[in-house]
Amino acid sequence: MPSAAVIDSQTVKGGQLPAVSCGYDAGKKIKGRKRHALTDTNGLLLGVVVTPASVQDRNGAKLLLCLLMIFADGGYAGKLEAFVQHMGRLFGHGASFALGIVKKLEDQKGFIVLPRRWVIERSFGWLVKQRRLTRDHEKKPRHHEAFVYIAFIGIMTQRLTALQPLQPFAG
Repeated sequence: MPSAAVIDSQTVKGGQLPAVSCGYDAGKKIKGRKRHALTDTNGLLLGVVVTPASVQDRNGAKLLLCLLMIFADGGYAGKLEAFVQHMGRLFGHGASFALGIVKKLEDQKGFIVLPRRWVIERSFGWLVKQRRLTRDHEKKPRHHEAFVYIAFIGIMTQRLTALQPLQPFAG
């Protein structure tokens, strides 16, 4: 189990989604659902939760927090930091969770690669290559989550088979 992870969300346009599981992301001006994804520091999926797009990042993240160190962007700052500290006290036995907020530089103009943030963005790029996941056509959010897991099974399998073959044991 990794001890550090990266978290972020991605809003996906929805087709004819039920009103109960559909929302409007005012920041991106998109009606649909939001994928909250947690990856390890190599970009491999650890967990995903699909919510209406109107759910704030920090509220969707509460469903995914399980590791010791999580890197997130500025949208997760605030109440989530207090929640993470409370979870550490709740588990006790020396468990301390940490949430590292990676923010943009104050004078930043244009795109700059930020530490640890590019990992999850690359993972979202891998997902967008899967045609079925460019839009959300599923009636239930759990079905969309299942397709994200299936897509990452294929991605991880391709990465494993692309590795050099193991050397035979000379023992």
